[in-house]
Amino acid sequence: MSSEISVVDTKCERLHRALCDCHRKIPEGPSREAACRRLNRSLAECLVSIACPDEWEAVKNLCSSGGTSMKRSQCQQAQFFLSHCLASHQNP
Repeated sequence: MSSEISVVDTKCERLHRALCDCHRKIPEGPSREAACRRLNRSLAECLVSIACPDEWEAVKNLCSSGGTSMKRSQCQQAQFFLSHCLASHQNP
């Protein structure tokens, strides 16, 4: 997989278009932030799930709720691996 993710070439294209429409229709400011927040988060999650699918699944599964100290530790480790994976996709 290429280190760059093209939104147009992914399953995230629909979310990207919807977020662009939201930004185009709503003036900049708190109202735009509130109105577009859900789309922004959905697009971010979609892109992360494509860039680092295994790490994303681990974070979703291990960090979805509280639990034992062991589960919290596993959640932190999964978050670290996800962060490392995402960093590997960034341009220097």
